[in-house]
Amino acid sequence: MIEVTKLNDTKLLINAELIETVEETPDTVISFVTGKKIIVKESRQEVKNLVILYKRDFMTTGLPWLEKE
Repeated sequence: MIEVTKLNDTKLLINAELIETVEETPDTVISFVTGKKIIVKESRQEVKNLVILYKRDFMTTGLPWLEKE
């Protein structure tokens, strides 16, 4: 999950795995594979960076059950 900010300053956690597109029109619109869309304060690049950090964290710490004993 990544945290983004809606235009009314509400913080929201979204599932980064469900993001389909991120557009700046000029507001940043995140579209999900479910068809839902939200407008956020973060830029397209900021959302991209959040997703990269999320995936990096998941790949390094999110799979503890795969570790050998």
